[in-house]
Amino acid sequence: MGADLMTWQITWQIALAAAAIGYLLGSIPFGLILTRAAGLGDVRSIGSGNIGATNVLRTGNKKLAAATLLLDALKASAAAWIVSYFFGPEAAVIAGFFAFIGHLFPVWIGFKGGKGVATYIGTLLGVAPLMVLGFAAVWLGVAFLTRYSSLSALVAMLVIPVALWILGAEKVAAIMAIMTAISYWKHKANISRLISGTESKIGAKG
Repeated sequence: MGADLMTWQITWQIALAAAAIGYLLGSIPFGLILTRAAGLGDVRSIGSGNIGATNVLRTGNKKLAAATLLLDALKASAAAWIVSYFFGPEAAVIAGFFAFIGHLFPVWIGFKGGKGVATYIGTLLGVAPLMVLGFAAVWLGVAFLTRYSSLSALVAMLVIPVALWILGAEKVAAIMAIMTAISYWKHKANISRLISGTESKIGAKG
């Protein structure tokens, strides 16, 4: 929560540099890179057409999906850590946010990226690491009760900004709330399926 102890008075040059570093790292399409390197073709041609770990899993390669999840998270963490080292924790929050944006809208592949869950977690790891445990606890709890992966992520992303706000990290909470809203928009198809009862459950085949 260190960023909230600061005055948040940074120059526009530092803010711009943080945004650029975050966006460039976040826009690396690891799901696409890994599936192509493994000889599995273009992951965008299957399932949801998404480049995230969930769609990579539809190739049947669990290790590749896990690697995608890890790398998509760590690219946001790396952006926050690098920027924090050079410019401080305020700028790290900006970098994490733009890494998230870069993942959702990567310039390299026509601004059509993932839904942002892994990069959301990675941003948390970079700017408020203890909250990753909170995210995991909520996700596991909802998944145990409902067996919906998407619902688990959506609930966790709703809880995190509230928890940060309660803990006094108001500015970080505000940034994470914006990220939550954007990710909800990216999950609109999942939300529609959840409402209609047609969303796939964890462990369901097909």
